Amino acid sequence: MPSWSPKTLRRAMNWWPPYRFAGIRVLHIADDWSSARVRLRLGRLNRNYFGTHFGGSLFSMSDPFWALLTVSRLGKGYVVWDRAAEIDFVSPGRGEVFADFKLTEDRLEEIRAATADGGKALPWFENTVTASDGTVVARVRKQLYVRRK
Repeated sequence: MPSWSPKTLRRAMNWWPPYRFAGIRVLHIADDWSSARVRLRLGRLNRNYFGTHFGGSLFSMSDPFWALLTVSRLGKGYVVWDRAAEIDFVSPGRGEVFADFKLTEDRLEEIRAATADGGKALPWFENTVTASDGTVVARVRKQLYVRRK
């Protein structure tokens, strides 16, 4: 795990070619790694046959954040991997869409307790992708694998 600041990681991710060319932009990562906000703009490179957001881009904008926030909050004494993912496409996405991630201290305490004896934790996290007007475009679920090193 690189010891980057949230600001440095945000800038690096915004220049990362898969995000840059998909129209995905990381707008914010909290200084304490507790939250993140990501935007996806509809453009000709990420629109599908029907003129709406390509489903892969909707998923990609949510993909790394639960693992990044969790490993950054837990620290170097933990291993964190993505284990499983699900996406439910609720309505067509047009224009700008957003994904918000909020990792609470309660969730971290659950993970710490589950891994205290050397076992693993397999927590699920959920977020929505919403249009500018608040319409839910997709619901994303991610399962992490977490254990102490």
